[in-house]
Formats: sequence, C-alpha cells, structure tokens
Amino acid sequence: MFKGLSAFPLTPFKDEDIDEQAFLALVGRLVEAKVDSIGVLGSTGSYMYLGREERRRVIELSVREAGKIPVMASISELRLRDVLLLAEDAQKAGVSAMLLAPVSYQPLSEEEAFSLYEEVSRRASVPICVYDNPRTTRFTFSDDLHGRIAALPHVQSIKIPGVSDHSVEAKERIDRLRSVVPENFALGISGDPCAAAGLNAGCDAWYSVLGSLFPKVCLELTRHAQAGRAEEALRVSERLAPIWTLFNRYGSVRTAAAIAIRQGWMSAPGLPRPLAPVPVSDIEQIADYLNTLS
Repeated sequence: MFKGLSAFPLTPFKDEDIDEQAFLALVGRLVEAKVDSIGVLGSTGSYMYLGREERRRVIELSVREAGKIPVMASISELRLRDVLLLAEDAQKAGVSAMLLAPVSYQPLSEEEAFSLYEEVSRRASVPICVYDNPRTTRFTFSDDLHGRIAALPHVQSIKIPGVSDHSVEAKERIDRLRSVVPENFALGISGDPCAAAGLNAGCDAWYSVLGSLFPKVCLELTRHAQAGRAEEALRVSERLAPIWTLFNRYGSVRTAAAIAIRQGWMSAPGLPRPLAPVPVSDIEQIADYLNTLS
C-alpha cells in the first residue's frame, strides 16, 4: 500500500458544490496511468473545507472509480469524536488506508496528539498513515513522538514533510526516522519539489500533488528512484522546475488548481472559497510547458 507513487487529486468545486464529474475524470486519469495508490481528501483535496457527507461521497466515488488501485482517505478533524465518525465512514466505503493529521484550533501537546492516534488505532481495521504537515497544522512532531505513534497497532506509514536537497542531509534525516520506527515501516515523502531527494534518500513512497495532474512523468521519476537510478530521478525533477517554482511561491493546492483549470480538467475557480487558484498570468507563462507534459 505505502510504496511507489501515491497521487493526491484535487476535490474540484463548482458553485460551492463538489464537481463530481470533474473529480471522477481526475481519478480516471490516475487509474489509466496505473499509479500505485490514490490519496483523496488530503490538503490538495481540501478535506478541512468539507462536511461529513461530502467527504463520504468523495470516498465512495474514489473507491468505485479506482477499482483495484488502493485508496487512502483523510479522516482528520478537530474533535476526536468526529475523527472516529469519519474513520467509520471511510472503512465502510472500502478504503485501503486512512490518513490522519493532528489538526486543531488550540495547539496540541505531544500527549494530546499521541492520544488521538492511540484512540483511532484502537478502532481501526485498516492501516493508518500519519500526516506530518507542520506548515498547515502548526503541529511539529518530535522523532520520539513519531516512534511512539509508529508502535501503535495499524500505524504503518508517515507522510513526512520535505527534506533537504542535499543528498547527505536528506539521507541523515531519513536514517534518523528509520531508527525510531519499526522495521518495514513505510516513510513517504511529500513536498513535491524535494520528492526525488526524498526517494533517493530511502523513502518508500511519494505522496504527490503533481502526480494527480501529470502521473506519467511522476511515475517516471518514482521508478528511476526505486531502481536506484538517482541521477535520472533528479533529472526528471529538474525538468519540472517551472512547476516547483510556483509550488514554492503559492503553495501546491493553489497551483494545482490553476493548472487543472488551464488544462480544462475543472472549472474556475475550482477551490472552496475563500481559497483562490494561482493568477492566470502566472500559469499562462508556462502554458506551452504544461502542454508538453500533457
């Protein structure tokens, strides 16, 4: 489940409702490309902007459209009660794994975060991936906390934030995490601009935003890294530099939405308000480049 390219699609919006047709088309392109797994309702999927019924509908559509490709769905919410309800919905819908971040309004202590994962793992029947996303959640995991959570039942992966572009520093970071988690525990890199560095440093998976838009080139990068062709993986990543520049400037979800709109895969503005995609002028500057990727 937690290996290779895991593509995280947008949840397209139209008139403040989920555009199911556009969503199914996005997932269908991932199925056609044969990605290793699909991660719905991540940050790219705007999970915190959706109600319970909307999330359940997205998961049901995903599992149906994905067929044999495993689907992981976010169950993150502010209250434990609601996390457990979302976990129940996701498991009933047939997900292969659940993604859980420690989101909060009041900053969480490490013990509060641990208790969240402890309770969910006790109720889970499918694997859990820890979502470590300090930029969004404002919660920073210590390595000690990662080790404690990784030892819980059903917890089998961490979606880690970006690593250094320098190969030695990236390898040191992954090795430190490996030292506190169980054997055969999966580490997955997020932060697409440093995906090649993370995979080359020993990550098992790439939890990817861009993989949901251009899965073939992202699969190419992933397969090079999996086969030990580090330089080839880095060269593919270098080809994607125009997109990485926008990711770093505006964030991945706003950039992904603007690209999807430019390519005709969803209607503008595509995101739940007040979020807005990257300005059209910035996307038009790389329009020819996007066409080559398509």
